[in-house]
Amino acid sequence: MPIVARPVLLAVAVLLALTGCGSTAPTHAEHGTTTSQAPADAEFNDADVAFATAMIPHHAQALTMVDMTRGRTLSPRVRRLVADIEQAQAPEIEQMTQWLEDWGKPVPATGREHGSEHASEQADGEPAGHGEGMMTAEQLAELADAKGPAFERRWLELMVAHHRGAVRMAQAEQADGKFKDAVRLAEAIEHGQAREIAQMQSWLGS
Repeated sequence: MPIVARPVLLAVAVLLALTGCGSTAPTHAEHGTTTSQAPADAEFNDADVAFATAMIPHHAQALTMVDMTRGRTLSPRVRRLVADIEQAQAPEIEQMTQWLEDWGKPVPATGREHGSEHASEQADGEPAGHGEGMMTAEQLAELADAKGPAFERRWLELMVAHHRGAVRMAQAEQADGKFKDAVRLAEAIEHGQAREIAQMQSWLGS
């Protein structure tokens, strides 16, 4: 074979090899995915939307109850609990708000953006928001009027009821939800608030 033909044959062989590799390489379509498709764990359902929509004002009311402790004399253990509730629930509100925005769903108003600690209240006797365990405007007004040790005890009693509602909502999300981050948050809420319920009940002697 003439020496000058060898480079030509070599180039043809390389081209055929590359063409063969390209024909057998898997594509996104063959894997059932595309570059624009959302990951499976981003899927959500109505239970996820209901959970976030109800839990945002529920958490907001807990923060309203936290606000009501400002300037009050509390036992050190209750003061620590107040701080724990605030540190846990304020970021969770932001997280759930982001989910609803990402899903194109309305974000419930909480009233806290207006700077009033009782802005989420409705008429006396009605729940001041959505979700289980929510305090009525009447109960919040009663709490605001309490003084000294009576305030701390009533605050604990109402927060136990409030936490129980959150636990039930979290359990429903774990049973019916699809969005993995929401289910994980529900698990954390259930475990954390169940622990706090046990603490508060022991302090109340119940």
